[in-house]
Amino acid sequence: MDGIKIGLIGGSGLGEAMLRQTQGTRHEVDTPFGQPSDAITETEWAGLPVFFLSRHGPGHTFGPSQVPYRANLFALKKLGVTHVIASGAVGSLREGFKPRDLVIPDQLIDKTFRRPGTFFERTAVHVELSEPFCPVLRRTLLEVAREGSTFGVQGSGKNERGNGGGEAEPVAEASPASPEPRTLSPEPYAVHDRGCYVCMEGPAFSTRAESLMHRLWGGDLIGMTAMPEAKLAREAEMSYALVALVTDYDCWRRPSAAAGAQAEAPATPLDPYTLLKEIVANLNAATENAIGLIRRTVQRIAERGEELGLAGAPAREALRMAIWSDKSRIPPDEVERLGPLWMKYFER
Repeated sequence: MDGIKIGLIGGSGLGEAMLRQTQGTRHEVDTPFGQPSDAITETEWAGLPVFFLSRHGPGHTFGPSQVPYRANLFALKKLGVTHVIASGAVGSLREGFKPRDLVIPDQLIDKTFRRPGTFFERTAVHVELSEPFCPVLRRTLLEVAREGSTFGVQGSGKNERGNGGGEAEPVAEASPASPEPRTLSPEPYAVHDRGCYVCMEGPAFSTRAESLMHRLWGGDLIGMTAMPEAKLAREAEMSYALVALVTDYDCWRRPSAAAGAQAEAPATPLDPYTLLKEIVANLNAATENAIGLIRRTVQRIAERGEELGLAGAPAREALRMAIWSDKSRIPPDEVERLGPLWMKYFER
């Protein structure tokens, strides 16, 4: 489709897997914010230009707080990317979001505090972020998930909430919006059509008290990389959607007590090594599921991009009313420095 260029940001697991499957032209891009995590690989899927970037760099050398988010998003924008599909491993805060499932989140809570969160440090720019993920791109991902022979789509389980105090009581899993998920893999999984992603700073995982608090806040997923990535994509006027890969239940959910044990008896903690092996296995399985969904989505965009309305996605003009500074007072060198982001609003 003319004008559409897709950026793919691969997170834990998926970044390495997609890099092994991707061949093309490598771009070393300079930005005002330093070098991106890695060279960006340009290729084509179904005739559509695709630019792939590993968020954590070669060998997963960047932790979540060290990822050069601004350089990554600026570099993609500089290469002409218009829409970004990102991926990332998450812990589940809800019984209904099972390990190996995929989630297409619709909301974010930002708990990060060490990361620069804007490109615009010398001007007042306020983008609208009430819907942090592009609704058009999310809808496309979910349409593909519903129609694919190996996918089913389930609701988010938003009815699982606390009653005003204490730990939220789990309820029955949400009914699927389509027939039971079918899969070619031994373990079935679901694609959930919404979820609230809590982005923590890390790199340590949550305490149990924090995990329970995130549930009471209304969080469904816990991760470390969606912010400021989603915010920067909006500032760069790129549509952004996330495929979240569920690997575990975080730490709010205690292991079940052994069968026959008294209810008040404490559960036996899982061996940390066994738990890590389980998480890695879940990540590997979810990675294969996510790659299939993303590939089919790119193919759908290539075939029906205009019909899907991607060119008119709201993020594409996010800066039109967001630049509050008097443009005549913004230094010309700053306008030039950030040219790929906003030059069209300064051209006479």
